[in-house]
Amino acid sequence: MMLPLFLPLFLVSSITLIPTAQSKLSLNYYSNTCPAFLDVVQQIITDKQLAAPTTAAATLRLFFHDCMVGGCDASLLISSTSSNNAERDADDNRSLPGDGFDVIVRAKTALELRCPGIVSCADILAVATRDLVTMVGGPFYDVRLGRKDSFTSHAIDVKGHLATPNMSITEIINIFASRGLDVKDMVALSGAHTIGFSHCSQFSHRIFNFSKSSQFDPSLNPKFARELQKLCANYTKDEEMSAFNDVMTPGKFDNMYYSNLQKGLGVLVSDQALASDPRAKPFVDLYAANQTAFFRDFAHAMEKVSVFSVKTGKKGEVRHRCDASNNPQAS
Repeated sequence: MMLPLFLPLFLVSSITLIPTAQSKLSLNYYSNTCPAFLDVVQQIITDKQLAAPTTAAATLRLFFHDCMVGGCDASLLISSTSSNNAERDADDNRSLPGDGFDVIVRAKTALELRCPGIVSCADILAVATRDLVTMVGGPFYDVRLGRKDSFTSHAIDVKGHLATPNMSITEIINIFASRGLDVKDMVALSGAHTIGFSHCSQFSHRIFNFSKSSQFDPSLNPKFARELQKLCANYTKDEEMSAFNDVMTPGKFDNMYYSNLQKGLGVLVSDQALASDPRAKPFVDLYAANQTAFFRDFAHAMEKVSVFSVKTGKKGEVRHRCDASNNPQAS
């Protein structure tokens, strides 16, 4: 007899657990102040992706690197000055592709002409990432809006908050766990590597003089390893030499990344390790066999990432330019 009374109390108590900043976000945040927001972003990202097909992967990576360090607040977009070394110039961010930064700048410029001082760079990055993922074949997911931009950006804040190619799976799991993301989220989000590329320098140790008994990492498919050796033969002279993370369908967001891992076709050691680690392997196998499951879990994980430590109200600002705070001297 007590159940009907208990249930509403449970629901109320659950609602109170939603972080205040997240509760201020909404799907229709700009419906009155900048109704053209979504259309403007869509047009900008479409033009940019058609002109530069690496834009989707570049922007997705930008989004992760921003959100995993201090939350989704566009702090990564701020440029360094003579008195401050910003996040984008931290060692872990120096290889971020310029196309990601460029598409956000273009969208911000267009929106400032339509709705000056209204739309944050953080919201532009979140929506542009979602739309680009969808444009190249990935799942659509809701993006709640109302983020404010960070006042500051410091390179010193980056170290230890981003997963790097040579980390162990345990280290990567711990980084994701610190953001409220479990192993399933981590494996699903790793599927972002179904698009994009990695520089040869990030995996050269796997294909050249790996050990006394093997030229390359034995977890690599031998034929694939030899092809990578040919591709990266001059990587020390040309730092831009790179390989697609998904060698089968590099421009399409699909589940081929996981099938590749099962065949020893993972470029990065941290990717290939997912296929053998007992905590991650069940999800690799699931997503390789079921693209619908991958899309569902990726979309869910992206929604979780997109609201991590967002700034609202007076905790942030709407920057006039994405590469500088409105009052640089104060920051």
